[in-house]
Order: sequence, then structure tokens, then C-alpha cells
Amino acid sequence: PFFRIEATGQERLPDTGAFVLLPKHQRWEDIPILALATPSPLYYVAKVELFTNPLSRWFMTSIGGIPLNRRRPLETRRSIKNMVGFLEGGEGLVLFPEGTYYKNRVGPGHVGLIRMIHSRMSPPFIPVGIRYARNRGRTTARVNFGHPIHPDRTTAAEELLDRIMKEIARLSGF
Repeated sequence: PFFRIEATGQERLPDTGAFVLLPKHQRWEDIPILALATPSPLYYVAKVELFTNPLSRWFMTSIGGIPLNRRRPLETRRSIKNMVGFLEGGEGLVLFPEGTYYKNRVGPGHVGLIRMIHSRMSPPFIPVGIRYARNRGRTTARVNFGHPIHPDRTTAAEELLDRIMKEIARLSGF
């Protein structure tokens, strides 16, 4: 009721098979808006802090949240196994490469999970721009799905991240 969602480029999403969505992250609403704009079920990588409060833990778990503990990487091994399992099972995974909110600009991307996924398998990486505009009490959320990026095994993870971040900025209008 508070948002009007406009999605473009949905035809670029695979009908079957695993893929990794890499959206712009500006606010918490990005998560449900992306779920509504994407025709496939998704699993979301999210910071472990979102799983500490019972209400937010329920919400994150119900939408397919996968906790990631950035301060204690060894505790994240189970989550990484889950991520790999979902991708091997042909599911869609959402990874916010900025790692946190950057309103009205694109922040620096983090290469860690992109490197891990790219080193183990080759799903298409799909950049996503999200832009918000306020219109008479209602906010329009524009979700722009980019063209899938299919890097070969020789592509360095940093090079892949750089390409993804530039495309996210373009798709977001920044």
C-alpha cells in the first residue's frame, strides 16, 4: 500500500537454474520490494544482526534469509554451505555487494562472497538497480534487472565486482 513497484528487465532472469542477484541497497524495504518484483523464489544473504531480534528473525527466516556473521567468519561456514546448496539446487540467491545501505549513491562493493561463488560454480550474476521516488504520499520503487554476466573462470573476482558495481550504478541512475 505504501509503494508502487515498477520492474523492468524481468525477462533477463533465467526461467530455470541458479542465479545471483546483486542489487543496489538503499533501505530495508529493498528486500520485500525485490521479492515482489522477481518472479522466482529467492534466498537472501543478510547480516547476522538481523536474526537476533525475534520479530526480525521471523521475518528474515520466512523470506529465505541466510545469516552471515562478518565479524566471525568461522560461524558463517554453515551459511556458506547453505548458499552453495541453494545455488547447486538451481535457486536464486540475493547478495547485496555493498553490504550495507548507501542512500542515493553506490557504495564500495565487497568481493568476498562473489569470489567464493565464482571460484566454485558459474551461475549468472545479475546486477539490479533500485531507485525510489516519492509521489503524493506514495513511493515508487523502480527495480531494473540488468543483463546477466557470465564470467569465465579466468576472470578475476575483483574485475567481476568492478563490472557489477558499474552496472548497478548505471541501472540505479547514479
